[in-house]
Amino acid sequence: MSDPDLTDAVAAIRRGDLVIYPTETVYGLGANALDSEAVERVFDAKGRSRDKPISMALPELSVAADYTRMTDREWRFCERFLPGPVTVLVERTDRIPDSLVSGADRVGLRVPDHEVARELARRTGPITATSANRSGEGSARRTDEIAPDLVERATVVDCGETPGGESSVVDVVAGRIVRRGALADEIESWLTAPSDA
Repeated sequence: MSDPDLTDAVAAIRRGDLVIYPTETVYGLGANALDSEAVERVFDAKGRSRDKPISMALPELSVAADYTRMTDREWRFCERFLPGPVTVLVERTDRIPDSLVSGADRVGLRVPDHEVARELARRTGPITATSANRSGEGSARRTDEIAPDLVERATVVDCGETPGGESSVVDVVAGRIVRRGALADEIESWLTAPSDA
């Protein structure tokens, strides 16, 4: 499939609206991660509890320093596993709105291994990284699997079927995998290796 035209999706995010976009796992629901009102639209569209934080996607790891504070070990971990299907919990700066992280001091950081997702974030800045589904329902690998009411509320970037699966969520400081997903065994080996792999 040829690269999609992202003009409408970029415009939607800049307006504070929602976008459904592909990742290396499933379709995601994107909005401007730095805009509290846009983040609220994501919670509303998903029917998601406000006490469940939402991760953010960046186009590349190099821009993470603009929004997060990482230890040397966290940087080494991110350099090893990102881009990829991994969400890393790191300390946020005050550029990240409380609404995204439910008031917590850490944010889930993603650098998707999917050029369309990364290009979208490259052109708009950080976007929300959460699956494009109603809370509690299954994730979608194709746009026709997404609930119609969600599709109606968003600009859809359809790139065909995605590989599926879910990202592993990792707290490097605590040395633990919060949610086992892709690459979990490799991550576990890295976390427990005395040399930090």
